[in-house]
This record gives sequence, C-alpha cells and structure tokens, in this order.
Amino acid sequence: MRVSGVSRLILWFSASVVVLLALAIAVTSPLLASRDIIYITAGLAGVFGMGLLLFQPLLIGVPLPSVRQPHVRRTHRWLGFALTSMVLLHVVGLWIFSPPDVIDALLLRSPTAFSLWGVIAMWAVLISSVLVMLRRRLKISVRVWRVAHTTLAVVIVFSTVVHAWLIEGAMGTISKTVLCASVIAATIWVIYRLFLPPNRNRQK
Repeated sequence: MRVSGVSRLILWFSASVVVLLALAIAVTSPLLASRDIIYITAGLAGVFGMGLLLFQPLLIGVPLPSVRQPHVRRTHRWLGFALTSMVLLHVVGLWIFSPPDVIDALLLRSPTAFSLWGVIAMWAVLISSVLVMLRRRLKISVRVWRVAHTTLAVVIVFSTVVHAWLIEGAMGTISKTVLCASVIAATIWVIYRLFLPPNRNRQK
C-alpha cells in the first residue's frame, strides 16, 4: 500500500500543525501565568516530547519524498535521543520544582494515577535509548530488534497518552485530544504497515 508524494506532504503538514498548535496553546495558557520558569520549562518539555512521538512513526512509515532511507533512520535516531532529552528535562524540572512529588512518583507512592503512567513512559523511553546505543554491541538481530523496539514504542505511546490525558494542565482539551489521537493513529497505522505480510501488501 504505497503513499503518494502529495499524501506524504499533507500528512507531514497536518502533523506539524497539530504539534505547533498544541505547543502554542500550552505556551499561552493562563495556568502558566503564576508559575516559575522551571515549572514552565518542564511542562513544555513534556508537550514537545509528545509532539516528537507523532513525528517518530511518520519518519519510519511515511518519510518525506526524496529523503533517502539512511537519512530517515539517522533522523529517527536523533529524534529518539531528543525525545529522551525532553523526558529527562521534564522529570528533572519537576524534581527541582517539587522533589517530594517526583520522588513519590518514582517510588510508585504517588496518589495520582497520571504519575504512574508517566513513570512507565519514562522507563520505556530510557530502555529504548539504551538498547539503541547497545544494539551493535549486543548483536541484536533485525527481527528481534524490530519486535523489541516496536513493543517499547507501543508502551511509550500508550502510557504517554494516558499520562497526558489524565493531567489537567496547560494543554487545551481540544488540542490535547487531537494530539493524543494523532499519536495513537500514526503509531497503529505505521505498525500495521511494517508488519503487514508481504503477500497482502502486494495484493493492495
């Protein structure tokens, strides 16, 4: 099932609009007016990180026209490390702002459900990054790598979406809904394309 160049451009343009709108609404949220710069930075890092979750599957499943595969994989890898950086910035910023809350979350003692899902997403992102760095040293086969990496991606996406959805923060309800739905849809679609049996793919 091939995707035309025009369709790819439309997909990427739409994804960029969704992410930029979510960031713009978060930046201008009145809920941030009384917060300090550390809290604001940590929160926006979380929003930006979620935006990267939308771009990551699109890079693999429907890269922009004329972009060669080696560049796609390299960009996907760098965006993965950028995502890891945003997660760390998010967690460290919240820890500086309120150490007890973050410690309770990391120790799974937090009374808020969104904290648990955030911790699950954090560990899945960190494990995925470590595996990327150690893949050659561990001599992981392509098939095992694809299954492991995809499984971690599903955990990251699902837990991040639940984490974001349960938080009543700077992201607007509509923009958060659209971004969450877009991330889930893009992930499911790309995984379906990656694991679609070759014979069925040719029939289409």
